[in-house]
Amino acid sequence: MYKSIIVAVALFNQGATSRSLIEKANKLIDPDGTITLVHVLDEVPAYLAAAVAKEQLLEHRKAIREQVDSLAASAKAKRVDVDIRGGRPSDNILACADECHADLIMIASHKPGMSDYFIGSTASRVVRHSQVSVLVSR
Repeated sequence: MYKSIIVAVALFNQGATSRSLIEKANKLIDPDGTITLVHVLDEVPAYLAAAVAKEQLLEHRKAIREQVDSLAASAKAKRVDVDIRGGRPSDNILACADECHADLIMIASHKPGMSDYFIGSTASRVVRHSQVSVLVSR
């Protein structure tokens, strides 16, 4: 059993992949443990941010928060936290794990393609640089 699990949440495919990870986390978490759902928003380039209304960006962030909160409702830990960040996903997932003193990171991965061998997917970067166990789900 794990005391603190980080679940990297992606919102594509209506969150089905993330729901599957949360179900697995529910089985692995200690009764007094914490599940933290982390979602990382890509940074909006400055040239694009200037063309998009600030209210529109805030509405997008609010919609993301509502979707992640909806996923959090299915987590069965004593404590469930939601952490939404902006920037490079792998760096932020690892930083969240460090800040939360996590003993497991859970992340979904797609089937690797040729580009992953040259640049690496988010999951592979998390696996390579994590100081704690990583469960990769496909």
